Amino acid sequence: MTMTTGLRRDEALRTLRDQVATPVALPGEPGYERCMPWNVAAPVNPAAVVLATSPEDVAGTVRFAAAHGFTVTVQATGHGAVGVGPDTILVQTSAMKHVEIDPLNRTARVGAGARWQDVLDVAAPHGLAPLCGSAPNVGVVGFLTGGGIGPLVRTFGLSSDHVRSFDVVTGEGRLLRAAPDENADLFWGLRGGKATLGIVTSVEIDLPQVTEFYGGAVFFDGADAAAVLHAWRSWCAELPESVNTSISIQQLPPLPGVPEPLAGRMTVSVRYTAVGDLVEAERLLAPIRNVAAPLMDSVGVLPYAAIGAVHADPLDPMPVSEGQALLSELPVEAVDAILAVAGPGSQSPQVIVELRMLGGAFAREARHRSAFCHRNAAFALTTIGVSAPEIAERVAGHATAVTQAVSPWATGGQMPNFAPSYDPARPARVYNEDTLHWLSALAERYDPARVLATGQVIRSVV
Repeated sequence: MTMTTGLRRDEALRTLRDQVATPVALPGEPGYERCMPWNVAAPVNPAAVVLATSPEDVAGTVRFAAAHGFTVTVQATGHGAVGVGPDTILVQTSAMKHVEIDPLNRTARVGAGARWQDVLDVAAPHGLAPLCGSAPNVGVVGFLTGGGIGPLVRTFGLSSDHVRSFDVVTGEGRLLRAAPDENADLFWGLRGGKATLGIVTSVEIDLPQVTEFYGGAVFFDGADAAAVLHAWRSWCAELPESVNTSISIQQLPPLPGVPEPLAGRMTVSVRYTAVGDLVEAERLLAPIRNVAAPLMDSVGVLPYAAIGAVHADPLDPMPVSEGQALLSELPVEAVDAILAVAGPGSQSPQVIVELRMLGGAFAREARHRSAFCHRNAAFALTTIGVSAPEIAERVAGHATAVTQAVSPWATGGQMPNFAPSYDPARPARVYNEDTLHWLSALAERYDPARVLATGQVIRSVV
């Protein structure tokens, strides 16, 4: 890769417009603001923003970058942003949001810029269920390339296990199809490897048939946190795969959209989703409903299109700081440790400290193996804080304290879509040694000039 610096670099960037048939914005120009990610805490200041509308725009940008010494990264929504520097061209794919549904074969073809809500809007009327995450405003491609842990993960497994194929631009600027029978090594690595092996321009997914579910959330006062968390821990042990649940210690600010009973105080939310026998699903939830007097109870029969209401994640951009630990078990002592550092009286600055039950279909290897690791985790502990400047250090330090509190029961792993950072030790937490080796080797094959070697992508040390 030829390095271009100073004035020559600026002159080269102006010629980028001649290489792609789509708007290009340099710093200070209209459209450059589109690089602002959903997580506004991430410093994103690229050399240029390419507002891509086609795979050819992406491929042309990659080839240009290779010729002039830039790296390339991609963003649709920026939920998992970690920062972009001035030597990197950012490809913004939000205009590539086409969604095509095949109701007969129960599949969808989805563009790189589509959010899960776009897919829900066209699939749900056919009784089909896109396996989105807890927040339907998250981008489809970024979610799937990180594996994808959704509200029905115990029932259907990882969302990426339901991918049929990808269209992807490699670091050489080639547009390839990756599927079990075509470029199978790419297909393996794109499911879990994030953007390590290329920039995905579209994806084809299977859509399970689900029209409705029994779900929502039951909220309790923070004073009842110990009773509710310990009851939830015991209750989880007997749940069938048709049931999914998480529990969250929350401190929601008094902002518009936050229900009055939950605002400005510590509460505990038990999230619940179940498919199949809905009468049985209601019966299974009864022990939790009876632990303490609920502040709110939104659980009932809902259309699948309302799946986002279970977690009710925020829509507006905000500065977010995350931490995560995966647990092999959740004994009484682990719950006590979480309560001590994040429960009542702890002075926790976290907005959310969540335990999510895994297992079930999540734990089983898919028909086609992938780069996603840690299917052996029984629970995921996640912290989410608002890293406003005046408290950013405290939030991040406390998140570390929370994850350290459960270290006796932790696997040492993390998931690709959670707690993004530039920590050089992070790849070894996200992937096992064998997966790291193969991702690095494949990256050298598909991106020999290291055009895509920026952000959290996996590369061998040089």
